[in-house]
Amino acid sequence: MIDIKKIEEQIVEQLQTIYDPEIPVDIYALGLIYEHTVKEDGSVFVRMTLTSPACPVAESLPMEVQEKIYAVEGVTDVDLRLVWDPPWSKDRMSEEAKFALDMF
Repeated sequence: MIDIKKIEEQIVEQLQTIYDPEIPVDIYALGLIYEHTVKEDGSVFVRMTLTSPACPVAESLPMEVQEKIYAVEGVTDVDLRLVWDPPWSKDRMSEEAKFALDMF
C-alpha cells in the first residue's frame, strides 16, 4: 500500500522547485496548481493553469510539472489538465508570494 500523504507532500515539494521564468516565485505559491490528487494506485490527477494563455512557457511548463511529479517515488501515472476556468488571478497567490512580488 502506498503512502498517499507522503506522495502528496513530495509532489508539493517538487512543484515548489518550478518557477515561471518571468516571475521569481514558484508556481505552487503563485496558485497555478488548482488541484492535485493521488489515488491508491499511485496515479496523480493535476489541474493547473498559467498566468495568461499567452504565457511564453505555455508548452514547456506543463511538461516540466508532469516530469517533476513522475520523479516522485510511488507515482505511476500523471494526468495533467491545463485549464483556463477559473482564470488565474493574484488572489490565488500565497501571502509569501504576494510579499515577494510586492502585490499587497
